[in-house]
Amino acid sequence: MFCIIVKNEVKVGCREQYLSIMKANAKASVLHEPECFAFDVLEDQKNDHHFYLYEIYANESGLALHKETHHYLESRKGLADIVENVTVIRCDVIERN
Repeated sequence: MFCIIVKNEVKVGCREQYLSIMKANAKASVLHEPECFAFDVLEDQKNDHHFYLYEIYANESGLALHKETHHYLESRKGLADIVENVTVIRCDVIERN
């Protein structure tokens, strides 16, 4: 399995807009993508405009398929002007419990 951990730094004042878009994208990903096993949206405890996405896919191809879905492409339109910085960590999943 393959995992990405994404950090999104969101513009001040755009928190609720970000969460609305990202929660819908995360839910659609798990419901409609057979190779997406988890898509969690996390908020930093010290900065309420910093978010982390924890996504697990069957493999890297699953992530590539995710980036072709309608819900992903639509979310990019809404996030383009509100996310200031993105950092991505790519991992192999050793064990899920």
